[in-house]
Amino acid sequence: MSSLLTDTDVTGEAKIVWLEDITTLEYVRQALHGSPYRVGKPPFDGLGRMVGYAELRSTVARDPETSLFRRRVFYLVPHDRDSAPNGDYRTGSPGEAVDPLTVAARHTGMKTERSQRRAITPTGV
Repeated sequence: MSSLLTDTDVTGEAKIVWLEDITTLEYVRQALHGSPYRVGKPPFDGLGRMVGYAELRSTVARDPETSLFRRRVFYLVPHDRDSAPNGDYRTGSPGEAVDPLTVAARHTGMKTERSQRRAITPTGV
């Protein structure tokens, strides 16, 4: 799996399918994952839960080295902010994370103030 992606890594995408309501998720992790199929929910053997995936255009070829299609998956792990709001990522986000509201087919998305949740400094201290 790859972690830090660019738009050139996802040029073959046709659409993004979300498995959860992304308006409640401040960030999602994204990676390229090998799949035997262009469409449908891909197999996912990651450490966390898959929250979305990309489906590919019919013209996309298999990776010649693996004979699999390289598809983007979106996922969260147990220590991410949605499950552990006061944990390691109470502010900031992992390197491979983006705001899901900025994701589209053929566009990797970006970090935003929402995904980074800046630390709030207490007043009068």
